[in-house]
Amino acid sequence: MRNIQILMFALVGVLLLAFSSLFVVNEGQTAIVLNLGKVARTDLAPGLHAKWPMVETVRKFDRRILSLDDAPERYLTAEKKDVEVDFFVKWQIKDVLTFYRAASGGDEMAAKQRLTPIVKNALRNEINQLALAEVVSSGRSDLTGRLLANINAGAATLGIEVLDVRIKRINLPQDSQILNSVYDRMRSERQQVANALVAEGTQAAEGIRAEAERQSRVLVADAERDAQKLRGEGDGRAAEIGAAAYGQDAEFYAFYRSLEAYRKSMADGKTVMVLDPNSEFLRYMGSDKR
Repeated sequence: MRNIQILMFALVGVLLLAFSSLFVVNEGQTAIVLNLGKVARTDLAPGLHAKWPMVETVRKFDRRILSLDDAPERYLTAEKKDVEVDFFVKWQIKDVLTFYRAASGGDEMAAKQRLTPIVKNALRNEINQLALAEVVSSGRSDLTGRLLANINAGAATLGIEVLDVRIKRINLPQDSQILNSVYDRMRSERQQVANALVAEGTQAAEGIRAEAERQSRVLVADAERDAQKLRGEGDGRAAEIGAAAYGQDAEFYAFYRSLEAYRKSMADGKTVMVLDPNSEFLRYMGSDKR
């Protein structure tokens, strides 16, 4: 009976020893093994691993993408004007050994505390070189692209790689006169755009009117040309008819033309003519001497 108890205790000890010598690194994690406080192995992949019980210890770290979100910070632009920038950072552990040594044994909060001033200094250097209008109008696109290289140069000393920097908000401090100047500039820019559009519309309208006037003159000229042509043809035809009629009875044709002349010259009923009685114009108004 005593031997069985000893055997059971021995089996339990072996099992405990086996369990204490095995450990699991989960997906999305990495780990290092410390041998009496000194780093023995690093960058352990996810899976089952073994260690020396009582001698080696394991430190696990999150290898997923982590976030750093700090309070908004004030910066000065190139014109020495204040802007308040709210940002967040996406980062990841790149070198586990460096991260462990630089971040107080791999403490995530300590790493964030050391990464924050690196990001803020890089952001300050970029904003200091930009005018206020550039920061407000294009800060979210151009500014963040230039930050990564500068930030990663400092973050590499922490074993960290910064994957992205995003500007959430760029606010103008409410306790300054910058808001009014920015609004005035925005109004001025919109007014310039409106004036340019009005000028373009006026120019286009003048062009349309000029073209319409040109086409109108062309149409009138063409119509006048056609009318002159038709009048010429009519006059020619009338002359032909008149000549034919004159050929048939010259005396009657002369009489008819004289009557037309009388009618036109005395149409208003007030015309007074002083003529020689023997004038050819009065030929058909006298008595017939024949």
